Amino acid sequence: MDKSFLLISIILIVFGFFIFSSAALALLAKENSNYSSIALSQTVFGLFLGTVAMIIASRLHIQVWKKSAFWLLLTAIVLNLLVLVPGIGFEHAGARRWIVLGSISFQTSEILKLAFIVYFAAWIAGIRDRIKTFRWGFLPLLILLIISALLLLNQPDTDNFLLIVFTGIAMFIAAEGKWRYVFMIILAGAVSLALLAFMRPYIMQRITTYFNTQADAQGASYQVQQSLIAVGSGGLFGRGFGQSVQKFTYLPEPIGDSIFAVAAEEFGFVGSVFLLVMFVLFATRGIKIASQTTNIFARLTVVGIVIMIVSQAFVNIGAMLGVIPLSGITLPFVSHGGSSLFITLLEVGIVLSISKTRDS
Repeated sequence: MDKSFLLISIILIVFGFFIFSSAALALLAKENSNYSSIALSQTVFGLFLGTVAMIIASRLHIQVWKKSAFWLLLTAIVLNLLVLVPGIGFEHAGARRWIVLGSISFQTSEILKLAFIVYFAAWIAGIRDRIKTFRWGFLPLLILLIISALLLLNQPDTDNFLLIVFTGIAMFIAAEGKWRYVFMIILAGAVSLALLAFMRPYIMQRITTYFNTQADAQGASYQVQQSLIAVGSGGLFGRGFGQSVQKFTYLPEPIGDSIFAVAAEEFGFVGSVFLLVMFVLFATRGIKIASQTTNIFARLTVVGIVIMIVSQAFVNIGAMLGVIPLSGITLPFVSHGGSSLFITLLEVGIVLSISKTRDS
């Protein structure tokens, strides 16, 4: 097992849990707080069961995932259809992205992201050199992206769909697919995003806010403004663990997509850079594992998992710093979301399993 990758993952898990624990204190200041259920979901379903899943996945041979790729994708499709059914899917802030089972809810797009990676890697491993052709390489990727679009854009979950597109392109490039097909996907994606921006006002609002953060300081750009205040007030070494001021009433979703701002305020520039460095090390070590793996399916699975997790992290952090347009995407290992943390730890287990069998 790659001990360096394991150590990096453990540091991210522990540091992320400390940040979440501090950010979650903001819930206690609110009336009708659901602190107990959120803490239980993150600790039991996310951290504990996720760690168990990581250990089990690290002991499974990679061929188990390859053989079950189709059924995993089918399950993900069914779950993402069920989330749209009234009474099954749970709606929050205008989005229907969760399935509720008793006191437990989970976000179905997390399963779809993993299923996409595993199935596309299995497909490429099956066709090998035919990845360069339109029929066997580009067309299957296009079909998978269309299926993902139909499922996620109806929820709506534009951010996770864009992550899938980016990950699919990265896997396609890693498999030595033709660059002209990559440019076709990028062009089609840009046109589609422009159409979505005109069809869905909240996307256009994010874009206009990005170019003029002062336009609506109490409305559309409020979250970015408060995030920058939190980051700036952290200074070099931060206010200290648990001492964030912005997480109380000021920052929207302090345990969700705004959690990096809480971390920056409490741990300062040094803590923020440390978190960024850990994600960079996670990426570089993961790519090194992939480069040393002779099995095509295993290599592309690692590439997909690493690119998906790290790109999500940098999209979240970039949005909180105002570097890119605001997104509702969460920070892996850190933000609230039991299902997200569970799947992330499961994916870490898959990479660890591959690191043990690089030559098979």
